[in-house]
Amino acid sequence: MERDSLLGKVRLILDSFGPEDAELSLAQLVARTAVAKASVYRICQDLVDWGLLERSGQRYQLGLRLFELGQQVPRQRVLRRAALPIMDDLFRATQETIHLGVLDGLQVLYIDKIAPTRHEVPASRVGGRMPLHCTATGKALLANAPAGLVEAVTKAGLARLTPYTITQRGMMHRELKRIRELGYAVEREECVLGNLAVAVAVLDGEGEAVGALSITAPSFRADPERLASALRVAQHTVSRRLMSYAVSPAN
Repeated sequence: MERDSLLGKVRLILDSFGPEDAELSLAQLVARTAVAKASVYRICQDLVDWGLLERSGQRYQLGLRLFELGQQVPRQRVLRRAALPIMDDLFRATQETIHLGVLDGLQVLYIDKIAPTRHEVPASRVGGRMPLHCTATGKALLANAPAGLVEAVTKAGLARLTPYTITQRGMMHRELKRIRELGYAVEREECVLGNLAVAVAVLDGEGEAVGALSITAPSFRADPERLASALRVAQHTVSRRLMSYAVSPAN
């Protein structure tokens, strides 16, 4: 999308809001988009009229219309509907952080999360993105993805987030092979020091990975095999629920 087009400028403005940005001033939007102040002001006014932005004094924040539209995305709506009851079961059984993620480009996008207040995972949030190569959800998705995606991820570079992140192409291919053999992915402090995560891919009726479920716990108390056992049951249950929705027009 050309940045000089109207839609390109709209995208730049909306993308200016990061995870920590509750509000941004007009000056901040101009600085982050490198678009003329008059254009940013005019577009922001239109976005406010459309409900995509809200204005608070002299500052702007993302509007509820964006949230409303996001809830209507078919892929995440159906997957969340199938997975949420099972995520609740996993949380009650483990009292650890549960994630539901989907593939989006070369990243995993988290579409839901349940976390105990005693052990919040700061690196993840609903609507947040993380690399595929160093997260359990990402590796579970990669292990079930076409070879072309794996090649694209390794070609883009395997960024090091911790001393334990896999950054060598050969090691990543061996890791994905091991995941396919075991049926689940394990991430040991590759993304956040002190955390261990286990994940499984969620498959649709065609056997395609449409998402991934994970459990994250402090490394000192996490038992990967126990967590994997719980996730396997959850994996089959969510997949069955997805297939039941697919054959039922009422859903």
